[in-house]
Amino acid sequence: MSLTLCNVQFSQQSDRVVYLSNPVLKSLAGHKTVNIKLGKETITAAVKPLKRSGNYMYLSAGVRQSIRVPKSGNVYLLQGSSNELQLGPLIGVLCDSGFRSDTMPFGSRTGYIRQLLRAGEKKAYLFAFSPRDVNWQQETINGYFLNGSGGWIRRVVPLPDVVYNRLPSRKAETTSAIVNFRERFIKRNIPFFNWTFFNKSDVYKLIDNDVEALKHLPDSVSRPSPEKIKEMLEKHQFLYFKPTGGSLGIGIYRLTYHPKRGYFARYRKGGSNVLLRFSNFNSMMRMLQGNHGVSLNNYVSQQGIRLIEIDGCPIDFRFHMHKDGNNEWVPAGIGAKKAGRGSVTTHVKNGGSLMTPEQALSRVFGDRADEILDKAKKVAIKLSEAIERNYSHRLGELGLDLGIDKDGEVWMFEANSKPGRSIFKHPALKEQGRASLSYILDHCLYLSRFQGGKADGS
Repeated sequence: MSLTLCNVQFSQQSDRVVYLSNPVLKSLAGHKTVNIKLGKETITAAVKPLKRSGNYMYLSAGVRQSIRVPKSGNVYLLQGSSNELQLGPLIGVLCDSGFRSDTMPFGSRTGYIRQLLRAGEKKAYLFAFSPRDVNWQQETINGYFLNGSGGWIRRVVPLPDVVYNRLPSRKAETTSAIVNFRERFIKRNIPFFNWTFFNKSDVYKLIDNDVEALKHLPDSVSRPSPEKIKEMLEKHQFLYFKPTGGSLGIGIYRLTYHPKRGYFARYRKGGSNVLLRFSNFNSMMRMLQGNHGVSLNNYVSQQGIRLIEIDGCPIDFRFHMHKDGNNEWVPAGIGAKKAGRGSVTTHVKNGGSLMTPEQALSRVFGDRADEILDKAKKVAIKLSEAIERNYSHRLGELGLDLGIDKDGEVWMFEANSKPGRSIFKHPALKEQGRASLSYILDHCLYLSRFQGGKADGS
């Protein structure tokens, strides 16, 4: 199996002929025909020499139309056997189109999708698509590609070599239609990564018995009874009460118990931070049950950790993790998030601010900052490996919300399978944002075997 970067161009002949420059032609060892493959489509074509130096392939119109090659330019050429050449990889980014327009086909996410497709332009065929763009009968997709000026063009292509799932709707992903949609790729042996969103309780169940991960997990209980909440408050003095399917800090309470002063609930309402005091536990529970139902089935109760602070405000960290081209977990980007005054969470939308981890840790730990950051990176990799080890579907990306306490111990509060990219808006993290895009592409190359690696089970 060999891999070559090749410039693919088109000729006008209607027959099925592939013209190859000498370096590519030599690899066919005298074969007069070649099996040309793109995605899940393969045809046989005649081979003719092409007088050009370098790695070039010219496809006749008959070949191009038969396997639906979307555009010319540089892509990889993977030789599986002496007479088989695969163009690609063909990488599909699954999105939700929602309200479509010619210039913003994926709404507010269009900018990110454009960045991702542009990052892979000279190595692969990258396109974006929504579930309704797939024709399962013909096994084709009417995908969105970038043209030379950065605008959008539609091209019908075969089913891809790999799918990167960025469907943005937590609710839509649980419908039977979308579940079946995902399964159809797996049945065709098409690697599909980032299966679905996590619920907070799911992650803790996944790694609850994993020795490597357990020492970094705060005490956490799903669907806690009032008695359990009271017990945890008396044991830990404060805890976080979180919706299992929430995001952006919405619906989170910080509950605190002071033996002499009573119970306190801090949360966000209508754009403001709220702090309530209760003389007894039952009155606080009545408030929570009044807001979210008596059973509180959709909540998780989590031990509070005394995080490091700057200016009296707690700091936590978002580790944006990726699988790389060697199928290893790496921290692509790390953002330190400082909570706003009186805020339950460190989310920027709730008054928090973003810093680099070096800035935050040097202010707290001084000369030990590098040592603490290195430790946190190693823990992030271990936690990612533990989640992957215990998860039944393929993962390629994780967002870990980690905290560091005043003793330098590292704790995981949440894991997201489709992390947002807000940390990369910080000027000092823009380069890490570009690295994140490269890791996505490298992992797609790995999964599609375009790095000589072998894609393992789904």
